Amino acid sequence: MKIIIVENEMYLAQSIASKLSENGFETEIFSSTKEAIKSNGDVYLLSTNLPGQNTSPLITQFKDKIIILMVSYINNDTVGEPLKLGAKDYIVKPFMIEELLRKIEHYQEYQNLKKHTLLYQEYMDNLLQEIETDFDTDKLSIPVVIQTNYQRLIDKLVFKYAQDKNKLLTFIPLGNKDWKEKLAKCNATSLLYVTEIHTLKKTDKEFLLSELKNHKFILCSTSELETDFETITLNTDSKLYDQNEILTIDDYVKFIVNSFQYKFPDTELSKKLGISRKSLWEKRKKYGLFKKK
Repeated sequence: MKIIIVENEMYLAQSIASKLSENGFETEIFSSTKEAIKSNGDVYLLSTNLPGQNTSPLITQFKDKIIILMVSYINNDTVGEPLKLGAKDYIVKPFMIEELLRKIEHYQEYQNLKKHTLLYQEYMDNLLQEIETDFDTDKLSIPVVIQTNYQRLIDKLVFKYAQDKNKLLTFIPLGNKDWKEKLAKCNATSLLYVTEIHTLKKTDKEFLLSELKNHKFILCSTSELETDFETITLNTDSKLYDQNEILTIDDYVKFIVNSFQYKFPDTELSKKLGISRKSLWEKRKKYGLFKKK
């Protein structure tokens, strides 16, 4: 990690750089924002006491980096406005190097978490992009049990609901052995997404449904489930193939036609399926799989 120090008091800047180097950081010192704005660092330690210099352009340019203000006193000019522009935090001179290191570590972890969250969000969006649902998330009332013939459909719905409502989800797959411990750690304000109830024995199902009375949750079930909770059913004919599930012949044909009908003409598609073109037409008619114009 490279730390850029922007400070016109050279003795102070060199002292900070020396202590950071001892802790394994690469450092570079600039006495002006005009020079520092051409730099490339991960963290910027920016003095707000630079006579005749405007720090705003530097903060604006590097607002996605970790900018920690080094201030002699706190007011709107030294702290308030820079924080609004994108600086992450401030530290008052004189300060202990340990305090600075704690701030750097904290914001480094925060930046890493943001990157990981974005990665997982992009991955889930890509994984579920082919699944179509027009269900209005505003109509979803929590708690709720959703019965479906395809869990990924509900996955997409639940993640969209959490995104639309700015909710944090706690995922509890009941196929994991530690689901009871995980459930016990959740507080009443957590929004739970519970799946794989079909893996539970009757006594565990009863225990789960009793415990869920104290929580906000969305429970996805791929089979009929009798509960006292509000229950809705959402099914789809556009199931995607999952290597862990065995499709019926009809479901496989639906999957292939839905996936490849815009990539191959019917003559070639029927040949790949090992059926006649007439049979393909009959299956289109039976399952309503006609191409959209």
